[in-house]
Formats: sequence, C-alpha cells, structure tokens
Amino acid sequence: MRSMSAKEAKNRFGELLMEAQRSPVTIERNGKPVAVVLSYEEHSEIERLKLEWLRAAVAEGLADSEAGRVRRLDDALVEEICARGRSTLDQGG
Repeated sequence: MRSMSAKEAKNRFGELLMEAQRSPVTIERNGKPVAVVLSYEEHSEIERLKLEWLRAAVAEGLADSEAGRVRRLDDALVEEICARGRSTLDQGG
C-alpha cells in the first residue's frame, strides 16, 4: 500500500484520487498513519462484507438461542465477537 504525507496528498490531490482507484493509499501526518483513501468500489465491498457477516452472526445467535445455547453478554464475549468479525473481514468474507 502506498503512503504519502498529508501535505503531499493536499498538493497532489488528483494523483491521490487516481492512485486510490488502483489500491488504498495511507495518508500520514508527522510520519504516523492517520487515514486511508480507497476507491468507492472497495469501500462498498467492505461495507457489503460487514453487513453479510452481521446477518450471519445474528442468524447464528438466533439459532443458538432457540437451541438453548446462550451465554451472558460480557466483555469477553464482545471481544470474541469483534475478533471473529475482524478475522472475517481480513479474509475477505
């Protein structure tokens, strides 16, 4: 993934937009990443994957509940759910 400084992104905005159509571009301020610019299509695909995962997770939870497999919602369970979601997104679905 290409990186550019915030100043470079400002001064070369057209180039940034063209580059983001090919692959995400990290924007850095003071050498630290602060944003990522990506194509609308890639953003839409990420949102679609998140919604698909959420629907599957809700369906799984409902099935578990109907089968009597329930757990108390605590911090550990929330972290487990979030980790599964991150893993799913990292794998692209």
